[in-house]
Amino acid sequence: KVTRKDITDISHEIIEESTIARDAFIEIERAGSTIAQIGKFRIVITKPPFSDGWEITAVRPVKTLSLENYKLSDKLKQRISEQAEGILIAGSPGMGKSTFAQALAMFYSAKEKIVKTIEAPRDLVLSDNITQYAISHGSSQEIHDVLLLSRPDYTIFDEMRNTSDFQLFADLRLSGIGLAGVVHATNPIDAIQRFVGRIELGVIPQVIDTVIFIKDGFVDEVLSLKMVVKVPTGMTEADLARPVVIVNDFETNKLEYELYSYGEETVVVPVISNHKTPTNKLAEKTIKDAFRHYSEEVKVDVVSENKCVVYVPESNIAKIIGRQGKNIDEIEKRLGISIDIKELDKKTQGQSIEFNTEIKKKNIIFYLDMQFKDKNIGIYINDDYLLTAKSGKSGLIKIKKNNKIARILVDAINSGEKIKLML
Repeated sequence: KVTRKDITDISHEIIEESTIARDAFIEIERAGSTIAQIGKFRIVITKPPFSDGWEITAVRPVKTLSLENYKLSDKLKQRISEQAEGILIAGSPGMGKSTFAQALAMFYSAKEKIVKTIEAPRDLVLSDNITQYAISHGSSQEIHDVLLLSRPDYTIFDEMRNTSDFQLFADLRLSGIGLAGVVHATNPIDAIQRFVGRIELGVIPQVIDTVIFIKDGFVDEVLSLKMVVKVPTGMTEADLARPVVIVNDFETNKLEYELYSYGEETVVVPVISNHKTPTNKLAEKTIKDAFRHYSEEVKVDVVSENKCVVYVPESNIAKIIGRQGKNIDEIEKRLGISIDIKELDKKTQGQSIEFNTEIKKKNIIFYLDMQFKDKNIGIYINDDYLLTAKSGKSGLIKIKKNNKIARILVDAINSGEKIKLML
């Protein structure tokens, strides 16, 4: 059994080592707690009266990953490389936020960008050409001045805990510095909500453009933000129009949440995107009727108030677009909506397939007839396309449950919604 004296002796050794060793620091020292960084170990020491007894907790990174290990979509890779300069990396404690932030810092460094970090404690394992600043040894003003004068291309803020951290993040971002901040959040929208009340609502989309939510070590969901003036979803009167921060699913561009002022409060409202409003149904019918002049087979998907996707057979696409896109431009002006033309293929039409399904611990399994082995199968929920999966040699489709699409599928199966498989 470890005695109180043993714990105090070990604590004193740790503190002494932190003042001697070259790669060791006392990051934060208070009356009841001390946080030290010795090599790769982050050590937290607590003592009475702050805690009911002496306690030492040592944490070390268990895995180092590169950005390639996360298997990001091409769209997200492009966003991170070219546009995303106000990134929030969110997730619950222990889910891998700092590991992803570390991978992001190394990615930017490999592209010969000047990268710096703001940490407390400095526990990211990074190459020597990345300078790590300890906010616990300086003030927010000092960090602000140093970063503006040293002109880094990107700064990783690991992690933001209190109001002064959020305000520093916002101020640096508005100064033009590319920032990626790490925050604790149970779900992606909570990361954005932590800025509400700390900075003006209208400034939020200028400070944050991308939210990357990490769960179980993987990128689970990505959101993008934009400011528009519109009538909030669910309201009907035109005079209720106001500035609204719209939060979209980055991969699908589906509207997920809206943030706006309601009275004296700022509210965050989830938008049920899979529910087709009468307005959407009317818009679909109008758009479909307009394209009947060019093709008998037309499928319309209204993505948002100002954008839709129209699926037609490949043979009709050139006729619809017209020379130098003049025809489609005229259709867009007439209908007042941006239109993407895509090929009507196996994802939108084909033979319906009978199947049985089973939800297991790690996978969702669809059992098909052997005649459908090694085929690309489209999966639909309530006639809305979800994904295409390839069946195996034994006629099985296995879908891993560790992503958002799989969770949508599980919820649909459990709630008895109409699932359809199409060849």
